[in-house]
Amino acid sequence: MFAHPLADDAELRPLEPWHAEEFSAHADRSREHLAPWLPWVEVVNDADSARRWLQSYADRQARDEGRLYGIWVGGVLSGGTLFRVFDTRSRTCEVGVWLSPEARGRGLITTAARHMIDWAVVERGMTRVEWRTLPANEASKAVARRLGMTREGVLRASFPLRGGLHDTEVWALLADEWTA
Repeated sequence: MFAHPLADDAELRPLEPWHAEEFSAHADRSREHLAPWLPWVEVVNDADSARRWLQSYADRQARDEGRLYGIWVGGVLSGGTLFRVFDTRSRTCEVGVWLSPEARGRGLITTAARHMIDWAVVERGMTRVEWRTLPANEASKAVARRLGMTREGVLRASFPLRGGLHDTEVWALLADEWTA
């Protein structure tokens, strides 16, 4: 099985439909913390909905259009990373992340995102890696800065969440910036 160490007690590994019960429990534990930022928290509310959401990423991976990984800390699913967009034709991808509050402050997201970006650029030939976040999400913007990304602008009223449309900050880096 694939598992990439992030710290002594943390690892990154595929998050697949057979993890539905565990993913649903993770969503329940972290819902209040994640709900202001992530729309999937609204739709993953039991094992069946978790399985459907996880299957959508398994299907994306089969089409080479996205990927999904979990972050396990001490054997407990505590967050994840994904390629929300993975477009091999335009050679552009978008990395997304989340982490439960008890696992924050250890650099796990930055480390996991570095692995994701390195794989996308070096192994898959992506030339542009995007990071999108709500303007109020200071933790997310701090990770983008640590990754060497540049804030490119704001897409106004572009992100559906909690029944409204919210602005989205776009951060990005280019392959030659990453490999420099």
